[in-house]
Amino acid sequence: MLTRYDINHLAEAQFEAGPRGRVLRNLLGIRRKREMDALEALKLAEATDYAIRHISAEHRFTAQDICGLHRQWLGEIYSWAGEYRRVNVSKGGFTFAMAAQVPRLMDELESAVLAVYTPCQFAELDKIVEALAVTHCELHPFREGNGRLARLLATLMALQAGLPLLDFSGIRGQERASYFAAVQAGLGRDYAPMKAIFYAVIDRNQRG
Repeated sequence: MLTRYDINHLAEAQFEAGPRGRVLRNLLGIRRKREMDALEALKLAEATDYAIRHISAEHRFTAQDICGLHRQWLGEIYSWAGEYRRVNVSKGGFTFAMAAQVPRLMDELESAVLAVYTPCQFAELDKIVEALAVTHCELHPFREGNGRLARLLATLMALQAGLPLLDFSGIRGQERASYFAAVQAGLGRDYAPMKAIFYAVIDRNQRG
C-alpha cells in the first residue's frame, strides 16, 4: 500500500516548476500550459489517425487496448502513459474512484462493458448510443486524459457502427457543463444524460 510519502514522489503526482505550476512533470520539460495543451492536442490527432487506420470494425476492445491507446497518445510526453493511475483524481469538486480500485474496475469494464458493447456493430441507433454512453462513463483509469481518451474510444466505436467521425467540438459553454454532469450521473449508473449527449453529437454530425 502506498504511503503519502510514496505518492508525493510519484512522477504522476509532480508538477513542473513554472507559472502557477499547472503542468504535470513530463519527459520534455515543458512548463507552459498553453504549450502542453497544444502538444497533447497534436499527439491526440496523431493517435486518432493511427487508431482509425489500424483498428478494425470487428475488433473487440480490452483493457489492454485502452492502455495502448493512452500510451500511443501520451507516451512521448509522460513516463506513466498507459499505466493505471496511482493517485486519486477529482474534477470540479467531484472525486473519481480511488486509485486502489482502478485495476478491479478496469477488469470489470473489460468483462461487463467492452465485451458486451464491442465490436459496436448494432443495427439500431438506440443500441449504438447505449454502447457509447455506458462505455464513455466508465473510463477514468489514468492520471491525465481520461475524457479525451473516452472520446477517442467513442469515435472508434462509432466508426465500427458505420457512423461518421464524431465531432465533440460543439460541446462547450453550458453544454460542456451538461456533459460533465452526464459523466457524473453515469458513474451512478444513470446513463440517460450521456445518451442525450451522444444523440445530440450524432445528430449534429449527420446534419453537418
